[in-house]
Amino acid sequence: MLPELFIQQLKQSCDMERIVSGYLPLKKKGRYLVGLCPFHSEKSPSFYVYPQNQSFYCFGCGAGGDVITFIRRIENLEYMEAVKLLAARCGLELPMDSDQSDERSMLKKRVLEINRESARFFHSCLMSEQGRQAYEYLISRGRDRKTIRHFGLGYAPAGWDGLLNHLRTKGFSDNDMLEANVVTKGKYGPHDRFSNRVIFPIIDLRGNVVAFGGRALDDKGAKYLNSSDTPVFKKSKTLFALNFAKTSKRPGLILAEGYMDVIAIHQAGFDNAVATLGTALTEEQARLISQYAERVVLAYDSDGPGQAATKRAMNIFDEVGVKVSVLSMTGAKDPDEFIKKYGTERFAMLLDNSRNPVEFELSKLRTTHDTAQADGKVGYLKEACKLFAGIRNPVEREVYITQTANELAISPQAIKAQIENLDKRESYRQRKQQRADTNIYIGRMAAAKDDLQRRTNLRYAMAEEGVLFCLMKNPDSYPQVSNRVSEQDFVTDINRQLYLALSQRLEQGQTVEMIDLSSQLSPELMGRISAIMATAPSQRCDEQTLGDYIARLIEHRSVKTEREVAQMDDNDLGEYVKQLAAKKNRRS
Repeated sequence: MLPELFIQQLKQSCDMERIVSGYLPLKKKGRYLVGLCPFHSEKSPSFYVYPQNQSFYCFGCGAGGDVITFIRRIENLEYMEAVKLLAARCGLELPMDSDQSDERSMLKKRVLEINRESARFFHSCLMSEQGRQAYEYLISRGRDRKTIRHFGLGYAPAGWDGLLNHLRTKGFSDNDMLEANVVTKGKYGPHDRFSNRVIFPIIDLRGNVVAFGGRALDDKGAKYLNSSDTPVFKKSKTLFALNFAKTSKRPGLILAEGYMDVIAIHQAGFDNAVATLGTALTEEQARLISQYAERVVLAYDSDGPGQAATKRAMNIFDEVGVKVSVLSMTGAKDPDEFIKKYGTERFAMLLDNSRNPVEFELSKLRTTHDTAQADGKVGYLKEACKLFAGIRNPVEREVYITQTANELAISPQAIKAQIENLDKRESYRQRKQQRADTNIYIGRMAAAKDDLQRRTNLRYAMAEEGVLFCLMKNPDSYPQVSNRVSEQDFVTDINRQLYLALSQRLEQGQTVEMIDLSSQLSPELMGRISAIMATAPSQRCDEQTLGDYIARLIEHRSVKTEREVAQMDDNDLGEYVKQLAAKKNRRS
């Protein structure tokens, strides 16, 4: 348990607005700050920061809590890891042995040690005689010794126990190796996950080796094999080479498909390239990119799957507000091949001439419609107008309308009339959607993270939340609450958990501010208490109001009893009547 004094220092040093602003833009809105939520995709901001109580809450997805909860969620950290990160950023020294209390944190530490030692083992194997085939493969692909060393590339030897035995000699247990996913459990016990593969270490933003990718040197198994998710690694939230790219002086980022493409681009002098890890781009990865770049160049393969992935990526980046351009490669299927064939200068020109999404889509339309024919021209225009209707900037829209009108020798007014019809339809659709979104928003604002218990007992659940709000706002009201109600009077499980947590601290004379609760409550529970506190502008917590909340909870006791009596069979009812009679006799 961290000392109370340290928590207070952390609270005073780590301003919520400053910390959150490092991850997403915030705008002032009265007493609050508003931005696009980093935890789900949205175009209208529903993420609120409350400077007065140093908390945040998203009315869209229900995420909420204090500064520690925010760091836990956005960096995918355990509680103690988040505290360490914040302490380092705010120039505070963490109390000795504080991390010993968090078993999960200790497991992560061991996994990172295993990964670091595994990376050393793989690299030494690559540079030894047994790794000659792997080394020659890398050289044949154009990778030089400096690049191999820079990326820490390695080789997993053929066989199934090379790494396993090495790690055992270093004192690591089989269970911890399984947790790190460097070995897997087989019929006859644990064995190496990677065998006869070129190894690509995956390094996080703090310089830790968190996972590995492996490229097969034979026909056994999948061509590429990646680590599964572990206590230190989430594939959907990690990007290969971002640890290097984040410090690049080059503008924006280049997003390629795989390890070899990224390494080739870096070796060519473009150190701002990153890649997803064997999967399509995720929203989490796009939001991560948005923290380091306002613009990204998509350098996916020029084949069918690569182009499909390009279109999907453009949509995802649009959702998170990152500007996109697309690399148009001819004469090569990927950046690696292009650089080998044409050199770095041509690749630099390719980057400079990368197309924006509109130009990319228009070029695709030209390949699918024969504009020399009337039908083809009409089909092209229909699709192009849909594309232009999505352009919000009037100047940009006008440029493309004029360009297309000249290209097809038709009137710009005809294109504008078509776009106007599309705009009207889209405006109607948006109004309809807005109404639906508003209803959802209002429902979430009133109900936080909706659940069945809350819906079926709304009157009493709201009383519970009123009590919790008053305890957070005015801890001195606790005796008024504890003397009349207990946790058994709470209708919903989640509110009961919150009441028990608050009661425990208040009984011990401890404070109940947001940052005080982070160590006890899960991010989900922090989200619920944040939802309750987000009603602060309209919520009262005077003695009378609190008394009304308490009375409503007490009222529920009788309601509950009536409900229970109604569900009794004849035997149970007879026994219940006898118990009441006995109680009455004892009173007399």
